[in-house]
Amino acid sequence: TCMSVVVSKASADEITVAKFGGTSVADYQAMMRCAHIIKNDSCNRVVVVSASAGVTNNLVRLSQENVPASEQKDIISAIANIQFAITQHLTCQASLDLEITELLEALAICAEKQAANFSVQNSDQILSFGEQLSSRIFAHVLQSIGVNGHYFDVRQVMKTDDLYGKAQVDLAQLAINAQALLLPKLADQVIVTQGFIGSDQQGNTTTLGRGGSDYSAALLAEALQASNLSIWTDVVGIFTTDPRITEQARSINEISFGEAAEMATFGAKILHPATLIPAMRQDIPVFVGSSKEPDAGGTRIQRHVESNPTYRSIALRREQTLVTVKSPQMLHASGFLAKVFTVLAKHQLSVDLITTSEISVALTFDNPHGSTQSLLTQAVVEELEQLCEVSVEHGLSLIAVIGNKIHGTKGVGSSIFDKVNDFNIRMICHGASNHNLCFLVPEADANQVVERLHETLFTQ
Repeated sequence: TCMSVVVSKASADEITVAKFGGTSVADYQAMMRCAHIIKNDSCNRVVVVSASAGVTNNLVRLSQENVPASEQKDIISAIANIQFAITQHLTCQASLDLEITELLEALAICAEKQAANFSVQNSDQILSFGEQLSSRIFAHVLQSIGVNGHYFDVRQVMKTDDLYGKAQVDLAQLAINAQALLLPKLADQVIVTQGFIGSDQQGNTTTLGRGGSDYSAALLAEALQASNLSIWTDVVGIFTTDPRITEQARSINEISFGEAAEMATFGAKILHPATLIPAMRQDIPVFVGSSKEPDAGGTRIQRHVESNPTYRSIALRREQTLVTVKSPQMLHASGFLAKVFTVLAKHQLSVDLITTSEISVALTFDNPHGSTQSLLTQAVVEELEQLCEVSVEHGLSLIAVIGNKIHGTKGVGSSIFDKVNDFNIRMICHGASNHNLCFLVPEADANQVVERLHETLFTQ
């Protein structure tokens, strides 16, 4: 079995990195389900956890400026309640509660400091407490069912730059550190560590930004040359579309890396686009399943899959902004687009879709879910206006039909657009990728369009 792995490079053939999201470690029952998943497959050697559900939102509030002392106290006791509700079921409760209390006291000091003197560095420090708490508790939950689980501080190996809030990982250093500090432990213990966090060269805590825990798990799998990455969440794999939009959505058994990357990019909430990059680099298969129903199957993502249907799924991304830049001078002129993109690059804006005509270019931008302000600021618009006419439209949704050989298959356009020709379509992007066809619709029509397309492409 994998339990008797000899620690050498060969042992990596038997390593699975398993990641559990916030709802999977929300309470004692949830953690026990996850512990049994780990116990039932001895290849599971590294466990990456998110903060328990509810904790991160509280920490985000604590990390903001000018939080009153009374509210700080309430937030910390709310976090304490979530964690102590788990530890009360464990025989080692007294010593574990002491560890948690110490962490919460450290958090209280950070929160006080933040309220008095806000800094993004301190924000990252505050946000890291969720994973620090859940990983310590989960290691003890594993021990309670006879698994030799041990807490490991990921900041020892996950070295990053000091771009707080969205730190970039030093991949070479991570690989060296993981091989030296983590790999030798895996022969006789299951390591429980944190997603989302790292540390810079000075040892200050950093966070990896959106999708951080999945991405952390994929980076660790890459660094350890693992044979599998399992992402355990609260749904049974990846679906043909969002099951909240239509009851006819169904789980997909297997998809290729290319399709999954398109799905993640175009809004399938289940995976963050960054997660797949390390797995693709090392060709590590990724499994996505539900920690609530571990035997109900899930989705396997790998380089080559047996089925390559024209239509695999429909993704929906809300809160899109459409910007049209128009300039008569663009006609037969070179360099206009370069000037537009120079402005966007200066403001670190990335464009999702682009279509061009003789004298105008239409571009779409994503407003990330939960972001406090639109990425496209007035300053960007004013700078573009020095080059050309600019019009900005909000309240749009992007629909992406994802599959295989979409631009090489006859009748794709009519299959899709014949069914939605009574809706106002603002922009169509087709041809740049073999895996998708995208278009924009008004926000209010989005669900209906997805439902109708799903019925046409998947249930007839």
